[in-house]
Amino acid sequence: MGYDIERFVGYVNEGLLCSICRDVLEDPLQAPCEHAFCTACIHGWLVHHSNCPEDRQVIDVSLLRPLYRYMKNDLNRLQLHCRNREYGCEMVCSLESIDRHERECEYSQIPCSNAGCTVQIERRNLDGHLAVCEYRSRECPNGCGYTILSAEDTQHNCVAELRTELELLRSEMICRVEEAKHEMESRLDSQRRHMVQKESILQNEIEELKSQMSRMMTDVRSLMAAERQHRQELEQAELEKREL
Repeated sequence: MGYDIERFVGYVNEGLLCSICRDVLEDPLQAPCEHAFCTACIHGWLVHHSNCPEDRQVIDVSLLRPLYRYMKNDLNRLQLHCRNREYGCEMVCSLESIDRHERECEYSQIPCSNAGCTVQIERRNLDGHLAVCEYRSRECPNGCGYTILSAEDTQHNCVAELRTELELLRSEMICRVEEAKHEMESRLDSQRRHMVQKESILQNEIEELKSQMSRMMTDVRSLMAAERQHRQELEQAELEKREL
């Protein structure tokens, strides 16, 4: 929907009105036939139709384009009243700056920031409302440190609140101890499995070393026997040499 034409000061060119809602263009788009529409209006129209609402020429969302620059400039220069005029705001802004003004307007109706409060209050009166709001929070004057709402003043009991807080802390501590215990057990199980796996690997390596040592001893004995045989042959050869 567009901007209510009644808000504008002075004459508004017909070409700056939405062809669907007949209000001043808001976030405008233009069809190839040069008819202009509010973005929300034309998108809603094209859900059920496939033509321009003015001249019935076929159009599609993909054919829509931004407004011509000179028309956009004319649109932005239009002067209009703040939407909070009925609450007392007398500001008149250009269309280009109206949104910025209305976001900060002292006459805007805004919700109370206190949880549970449904009051809508003018921005300029918010501080005064917060000072007396029945949903405002404050720290307990008795020193228990608990934050209370004014509406709960008569029901607040420091001892009961502290006891509840203590129980919550105790429950939280028990949960953390259990979590730490489970974590330690899991870590110990993991380390135990790792050590068993490591022990198995070391045992296999020891067996392999034993096997290698046994083969080496066999080779040494073979070499010693061969050496004795060789020595005997040398001695026999020496004897035969002497005889000759």
